[in-house]
Amino acid sequence: MKDLDTIRQEIDAVDDQILKLFEERMELCSDVARYKIKNGKRVMDKRREEEKLEVLKAKASNDFNRHGVEDLFRQIMAMSRKLQYHLLAKEGVTGRLPFVSVNSIDREKVRVVFQGVEGAYSEKAMKRYFGEEVRSFHVETWEDAMIAIHEGTADFAVLPIENSTAGIVSDIYDLLAEFENYIVGEQVISVNHYLLGTKDSSIAQIKTVYSHPQGLLQSTRFLETHPEWEQIALDNTAAAAKKVLEDNDPTQAAIAGTQAAEVYGLKMLCPVVKNSNFTRFIIVTNQKMFAKDAKKVSICFEVPHESGSLYNILSHFIYNGLNMTKIESRPIEDKNWEYRFFVDFDGNLNDDGVKNAIRGIDAEAINLRILGNY
Repeated sequence: MKDLDTIRQEIDAVDDQILKLFEERMELCSDVARYKIKNGKRVMDKRREEEKLEVLKAKASNDFNRHGVEDLFRQIMAMSRKLQYHLLAKEGVTGRLPFVSVNSIDREKVRVVFQGVEGAYSEKAMKRYFGEEVRSFHVETWEDAMIAIHEGTADFAVLPIENSTAGIVSDIYDLLAEFENYIVGEQVISVNHYLLGTKDSSIAQIKTVYSHPQGLLQSTRFLETHPEWEQIALDNTAAAAKKVLEDNDPTQAAIAGTQAAEVYGLKMLCPVVKNSNFTRFIIVTNQKMFAKDAKKVSICFEVPHESGSLYNILSHFIYNGLNMTKIESRPIEDKNWEYRFFVDFDGNLNDDGVKNAIRGIDAEAINLRILGNY
């Protein structure tokens, strides 16, 4: 029996051969890329890759090695494609993405829509981004807001997409996939919830609490101290405050912000959530544009039901030196156990690395959409 040191030396020798052959293969892939550049051919040739894998697997000596050969050569082929995309970029054949770069997003003389009623956090985020004098109107649902910008009755919509404690607003992700609208900015605001009641109300009298589902979720710790209260979800925290005002019932209270308290003349009975979480709002329009200094890209896509498909997609970020900051998944309607992935990463659509990554992902994913650069 060979001793361990001898075996390791032999493995090192084999690895040296593998390295040499790998570099030879990559050089041949460079020749392939040059040919494709000259003749305008696509980098991804799915049928050729699958045929090649079947041939290689058939040459393996046993089942275990057949699986290993498939995994190994799928990775080699993926690296080959990445090299080809890199060479395309080097030769200036990156193509232009269908987005227009602008110096800045116009915040004046525009019309903005937000969901809810006056006093909503969405209104606060809107005014923080566009200014106090912004022309605006409000609608009942987030879908109504998306329809308004899609049809052009508003230039921009302000939508909540994530809370630092309650997590993502999943409905917004679904709407981003459904509508041909695009993110051009974001605004983060602190969430300071208060228990709001009528002028003659007190905490001891409260029996029913209204708020948006996210507002109730963000106030879980406080509400757990009052298990006797009935919790009722409404479309908006400000809508909850408006209901308390209209009903004028001292046993009712709303969980909402100071802006809602001021708009509807309610009394702040006590703080519920103060300076402990933040909500991120996105600014959405129907125009494919981005500010030249944009630093974050959002995309969504689906992947084939194949081993390693998501890994191969995400490897494009690594290969191009891009920092992925977020990934979420949402179930696809009418497709059981199939999911759409939403990814945020650092970059600008004018960057070659971003173009390379998007080009590679587009070739391998299903239904890739660029949701925005902001």
